[in-house]
Amino acid sequence: MFTPSQADVRRFFCTVHAKTRSGEPLDAMQTLASQWLSEHPEYSDDFAHLETAIGTMYDVESGRTNPFLHLSMHLTISEQCSIDQPRGIRRAVELLAAKRNSLHDAHHEAMECLGKMVWESQRSGRPPEGAAYIDCVQRQATRD
Repeated sequence: MFTPSQADVRRFFCTVHAKTRSGEPLDAMQTLASQWLSEHPEYSDDFAHLETAIGTMYDVESGRTNPFLHLSMHLTISEQCSIDQPRGIRRAVELLAAKRNSLHDAHHEAMECLGKMVWESQRSGRPPEGAAYIDCVQRQATRD
């Protein structure tokens, strides 16, 4: 399992941002990250300076969304859907995207479910419950 450090994640996104701006070639994961970066121009400044990015704290009290966590969750959901793991997530996200008429909006709702699953796993000390995660995304797709 790949377990990058906080600095590794921030370095990755800053590198993608810089390469995208300069027109340098990107590998497959960088291309996917670049697509999600383009959906969030409000985070552009957060990715512009590596040392600042590595040193910035995004705590709940500041009221700012952590752009590195946010983009990491977009990548996570994209990867989960690409391999349908946990089984059924691809269909659940597709249903939600169709309901919202937006993959981006569907990802944001799925992020809430993903975050809840991770939090409950950490709190209980048990492995993440993929079925509960998928059920949450499916419930989002069936509500108005």
